[in-house]
Amino acid sequence: MNTQLCQKLVALFLISIFVGGCNTGTKKTTDNDIKFDSVNVEKTYHLLENPENPNCNLQINFTYPVKYDNQEMLKKLQKQFVLSFFGDNYVTLSPEEAVAKYTEDYLNSYKELEEDFKADLAKDDDTPVGAWYSYYEMSSNDIAYNKNDILSYTVNFENYTGGAHGAHAYNNHVINLKTGDIIKEEDIFIENYEDDLAQILIDRIAKQNNVDNPKELENVGFFSVDEIFPNGNFLVDDYGITYTFNEYEIAAYVVGATNVHLPYEEIQYLLKKDSPIAHLAF
Repeated sequence: MNTQLCQKLVALFLISIFVGGCNTGTKKTTDNDIKFDSVNVEKTYHLLENPENPNCNLQINFTYPVKYDNQEMLKKLQKQFVLSFFGDNYVTLSPEEAVAKYTEDYLNSYKELEEDFKADLAKDDDTPVGAWYSYYEMSSNDIAYNKNDILSYTVNFENYTGGAHGAHAYNNHVINLKTGDIIKEEDIFIENYEDDLAQILIDRIAKQNNVDNPKELENVGFFSVDEIFPNGNFLVDDYGITYTFNEYEIAAYVVGATNVHLPYEEIQYLLKKDSPIAHLAF
């Protein structure tokens, strides 16, 4: 073997070592083997069953797990999805039953307005009554992350029940698929994390709103920045943790919801090394 060939082989060997060394910190990503299905509902009901009268409109787009190797875990996941979407009153029902019962309850609740509506119509004045009786509700959920034994999703809710404007809410949930339990802040952060994390959130929100001094946020619709703290409403993914602050929580209605993404490298010193998301963060 000539000298030039030997040199090339040595060079290739060294490059392979270098490349291999660079990849040692790469995170392995594995999709969770969960299958989902969805139920879609759209119902409209006019007061007194008269199409000329105000109506309510209900729209539901409910996604839920239908297949998982661990059947006990599947039942636990379905229960959590029903609870987070429909509330405590429906938690004992199957996903399909919960959708049907919630739809029935919503329409029946709206029908209870019919006596008041008839009374308002009977009044001898020019006060318009139609708009205040026009209700709607739209709800859905989105799977944000479904890998590495972690499942993150958001329940989206919007409704109007009369008044100046509707209401919106985005509620996040993170599930540890090894246990089926909801992951909470205290599960992933070290003790006394609140003040440090609050400051990181405030600084990020200021940056998102192009202000140098966080106090200036109070000039663009935010409430007191001293009252912004972690609220437990977060998602996780491969890159970090995303917090959601809903309308009126830290800012006026016109500002809407505020999403704040925190990369793992920025908050790593606040994370527990043995937390359920440690394999994502470290």
